Formats: sequence, structure tokens, C-alpha cells
Amino acid sequence: MSALIGDVLLAITVLLIVAPFVYTVIASLRPAADITADPLGLPTRITLDNFANAFAKMNYAQGVLSSTVVLLGSLLLTILLGALAAYPLARITRRWTTWTYRLFIAGSTVPIFVLIAPLYLLLRDLGLLNSYQGLILTYAAINLPVAIFFYTSFFRQIPLELEEAAALDGAGAVRTFFVVLFPLLRPITATLATFLTITVWNDLVVPLVFVQNPALKTVMVNAYSLVGSYSLDPSLLFPAALLGVTPLLVVFVILQRQVVAGLTMGAVKS
Repeated sequence: MSALIGDVLLAITVLLIVAPFVYTVIASLRPAADITADPLGLPTRITLDNFANAFAKMNYAQGVLSSTVVLLGSLLLTILLGALAAYPLARITRRWTTWTYRLFIAGSTVPIFVLIAPLYLLLRDLGLLNSYQGLILTYAAINLPVAIFFYTSFFRQIPLELEEAAALDGAGAVRTFFVVLFPLLRPITATLATFLTITVWNDLVVPLVFVQNPALKTVMVNAYSLVGSYSLDPSLLFPAALLGVTPLLVVFVILQRQVVAGLTMGAVKS
């Protein structure tokens, strides 16, 4: 009986997750007149004109390029700084390291909406508004506490004997980190990169506030630009949303084995 209840709950959960996506796909393939006449109906005629219109109006190629540049820069900076900061926090057992770690963890609980105004003023004073650098630094700062949390927990599981052996071979702290320890971080790095990729690519708030130059706007901002102040055209918005997440889905489909292997590697204790 319990197994049946679990299956029913699982089916309901899957339906609630999949149904909005299925509806978005169906609505994207329906003519605008059909959606207006029967918003929840099945398509009587399939058309790809909605995707063509959304592709042209949202400046799709430029948006994908901007999102890719920001994503790669944010990933590299967050992973590198997070690992470098987590190493001493995990190895130095003093009161100040404990409180520093707790401060970083507390920083991960602060909503981005609280930080928007001071971040805007800071980037304005630094001349980083309307720039890739400003977006990359902002995402790195926002996600750094999460990266430090991930890496600190992982570093604490690595035996000290590895570092002692490297020291006997004459390796300093920097060489030990990059040559011995950093390659061991691949499992947790895969997990962190997956989380950051979804977070940064789908984010709307940061690029919407900090970037006004059309040539630098991300794909999600371009998709949001199709929402009017007093009107909403589902035949444009739905295909724009699908086009926005398509590069992400393609990457995960191509690299699904590597992503799953990285996510599960750390769960197996050798």
C-alpha cells in the first residue's frame, strides 16, 4: 500500500513539473488566433512562425553570445576563488577561520534584491555598468559563498597525508594546491558548475538592472523584453522562453554522461 501511495505521489509530482513545459511547447506551435480562442486547447494547426518571429525580435544570436560569455567568466572566477578561499578555511583550525567560514555561509542567505541598490552604486562608481566584467564580478560575488561551502566540506574529507607527501617532495602550498588537491575537486566542481550554470543562465534580475546596452543583454533579458507593459503575446513569449533554455538543454544532453558521472563520483567512497 505504501508503495502504491509513493508511486501516486511521484506521478503527481512529475505531472506538476512536466505539465507547464508541455503546455509551453504546445502553445508555441499554435497560431496566435488559436491560443486566443482556446488557451488550453490542443493545436488544430502546427506552425513554426512563432519561433521565427521570436528568434528575430529577441536578437537571439547576440543574447546567446552574451549569456555564454557571462556564464563562462562567472564559472571560472567563482570556481577558482571559491577553491582558493576554501583551502585555508578547511585546513587552518583557528577561531578566525571558523567565524570567516560562518560569515561566508551567512552571505549565501542574503537575497539578491537586498543587494541590488548597493551593487548598482558600486558598479557605477567603478565604471562597470553595461559591461561583461560587471556582470561576471557580480555573479562571482553572489555565488562565492556557495562555492566556499561546497569546497570547504570537500577539502575536509581529503586526507592530510597527501599534502604531507607533497611537502616531502619539496612542493610548496601553491604547487600542492594546484597539482595535488585541485584535480581531486573534479566531482564537487561538476556539481557546483551544474548549479551555477542553471543559476546564471536563467537569471533575469542582475543583467536586467546592470545592463542597458542592447549589444550586451543576455538571452533571458531579450526574451523578457517581449513582455509589454499592458499586453502579453503568448505566441511570442512561449517560443522565446523555449529558445532561451534550448542552449542549456543541448549542452546537458550532449554532456549528460559527464555531468552525471561528476555528480555521482563523490557519492562513492573508495
